[in-house]
Amino acid sequence: MPSAQRHIEILDTTLRDGEQTSGVSFSASEKLTIAQLLLTEVRVDRIEIASARVSEGEFEAVKKITRWAKSNGLLNRVEVLTFVDGKVSVEWMQKAGARVMNLLTKGSLNHLTHQLKKKPEQHFADIAKVIALAKKKKIEVNVYLEDWSNGMRHSGDYVFQYIDFLATQPVKRIMLPDTLGILAPAEVFAFVSDITQRYPGLHFDFHGHNDYDFGTANVLEAVRAGACGVHLTVNGMGERAGNAPLASVIAALNDFMPGVKTTVVEKSLYKVSKLVEAFSGFRVAANNPVVGENVFTQTAGIHADGDKKNKLYFSDLMPERFGRQRKYALGKTSGKANIENNLQQLGIQLSDEDLKKVTQRIIELGDRKEVVTLADLPYIISDILDNTQEDKVKIEDYVLTHSKSMHPSVTIRMVVDGEPYEEHALGDGQYDAFMNALKKVYRKRKSELPLLTDYAVRIPPGGRSDALCETVITWRYNNKEFKTRGLDSDQTVSAIKATQKMLNTI
Repeated sequence: MPSAQRHIEILDTTLRDGEQTSGVSFSASEKLTIAQLLLTEVRVDRIEIASARVSEGEFEAVKKITRWAKSNGLLNRVEVLTFVDGKVSVEWMQKAGARVMNLLTKGSLNHLTHQLKKKPEQHFADIAKVIALAKKKKIEVNVYLEDWSNGMRHSGDYVFQYIDFLATQPVKRIMLPDTLGILAPAEVFAFVSDITQRYPGLHFDFHGHNDYDFGTANVLEAVRAGACGVHLTVNGMGERAGNAPLASVIAALNDFMPGVKTTVVEKSLYKVSKLVEAFSGFRVAANNPVVGENVFTQTAGIHADGDKKNKLYFSDLMPERFGRQRKYALGKTSGKANIENNLQQLGIQLSDEDLKKVTQRIIELGDRKEVVTLADLPYIISDILDNTQEDKVKIEDYVLTHSKSMHPSVTIRMVVDGEPYEEHALGDGQYDAFMNALKKVYRKRKSELPLLTDYAVRIPPGGRSDALCETVITWRYNNKEFKTRGLDSDQTVSAIKATQKMLNTI
């Protein structure tokens, strides 16, 4: 029979350590909303929501969260960072309604000697007094060994002396932070193994930072070495390079450590990522693992083709796990398979000939560094299918000018039936100036232009400033109306393209 899986506690510290991200400050209401989502939908085991004694705003935020947590039977899963300050932090906790304190203490001899200027025995005595008072007030205590990683590197005897002391205290968890993010994965495994083997009856958490981009790897090594819990943040927020990221760690634990389990719901990870991004203003990079916009997007046409042929480019990291969808980017590297996958999402079928035309147009747009999205695709198809006649009129070049206090002007160079023309004109707008220059050309040819009766501009939903713009112009000519379309990221240029189609139509 398979052995039982080992449960790993997940503590999310987005609201405490994550808020130390430069420029980030959550309001009390934002903190409450994030806390509720983390505990009820993401289902982390614990959340660390604040530091004691920081500000009145922080105090109000903690009270909001503890009131909600108490009414929902979750108060023992809400934690606050506190300090070795006699009764001050304990009284702050009581007033805020919090019942679990994470006591910040010195985990390296270097910090103890130069910051506190105390001997180990003095520090231990101060800690014992705070723990005794907390227990008397029915407050649960976990203990942080600040700078533990440097402690293990340079003062291991002190670390073990300290843990020997903590083993005699009514402490629920001992928390081992790589405070400065200095450890490599091999060191994490060695240091955590030394501790868990020496103290098999104690609960140890690992708290990793990402200064060398080792955050996720270090968490996995700590778990492999016997850590009972790990500390993470949404989107890897935190001081300097941030903390170990929640989404990446959960995905990696689920895929690479079959002997362990967590309570976290993968489908909720993207939702909480977007919420925290919105509240914090801390943007998630497009190539960020699991929650980045590009992580489930195939760009190369060969990959899209392989996905259609027995899912050759699929992995265990499937978007559906996280409530997301696979996308196929449209650009200069797009192949036919990329475009077919996008058309399938839109419910559109094209002939092979039309598909080739659409593919070529998307590649051309990609070469111009245009961003082409799924929402742009119907406009591109409409433009391609509307442009079937031979071009006897070609607008070869134009210069559009616009200034604050002068009329817009346009200079055009065009060819009509093989004959070149160049004209300049002013107008009330750039397109009006273009039409005035065009009229000069056609007066020379003793021809009249159709009457413009309607002019409509559309862009795909989403309001991006770089979106493709479709201009649809209605013309009246010989008592009949007809429409032409133009497509470009510039509105005036798309109108010029629609006008060129009109010139060829007449």
